[in-house]
Amino acid sequence: MMKKYLAEMVGTMVLVLMGCGVAVSLACDPVNDHASVIGTAMAFGLSVVAMAYAIGGISGCHINPAITLGVFLSGRMSAKDCAMYMLFQVIGGLIGAALLCLLVSTTGTDFAAAGAGLGANGLQSGVSVTGGLIAEILFTCVFVLVVLGATSKTNGATNNFAGLAIGLSLILVHLVCIRYTGTSVNPARSIGPAIFAQFIGGPVTALSNLWIFIVGPFVGAALASVIWRVIEPEEK
Repeated sequence: MMKKYLAEMVGTMVLVLMGCGVAVSLACDPVNDHASVIGTAMAFGLSVVAMAYAIGGISGCHINPAITLGVFLSGRMSAKDCAMYMLFQVIGGLIGAALLCLLVSTTGTDFAAAGAGLGANGLQSGVSVTGGLIAEILFTCVFVLVVLGATSKTNGATNNFAGLAIGLSLILVHLVCIRYTGTSVNPARSIGPAIFAQFIGGPVTALSNLWIFIVGPFVGAALASVIWRVIEPEEK
């Protein structure tokens, strides 16, 4: 059982380190630099694909508490596993953010300033709290619905390509949502960078707005589980 939890920790660590690491390296600007948005979106999606084939056979590769909640509400895992998955995902996110913080802090001051946010989520220019919350609910719902459908044993042979489908859908979600919130759809991905960004002068709003990137994804995941229960094919 512990191997599953450790796999989730490692997978989430890699997701945060690689996804947020690319956002830092490219100095991602969701408003003014479209190339950096595309690069960041691809980094998160490719991280999920890589981890899906690395640890998918061990834990299912949720590496996201929102996905874990959706899977639990769909009746596919126990409450104990749900809680432990979430715990180790958050730990993994913290480790990934800590490693990224260490890397950024060893670079020159100019680069450190550019990467001060550590890829932390935040409301982008002109986006209200309500708008950000709606975006996180909506796009997490879409993402988790893809996960539930792609991994369902009652949905034909789609689960053979689940890792690829989920990774590509995360790229798509980032391309749309990054302009509003920097795209979380994953509380564990948001918690670590929001905390460690403070060590290198990151925005204080990363912490004050953190609740949006916890509540929004959880609500979106719950909605996705309801939708999937309605449309899920019957067992053949």
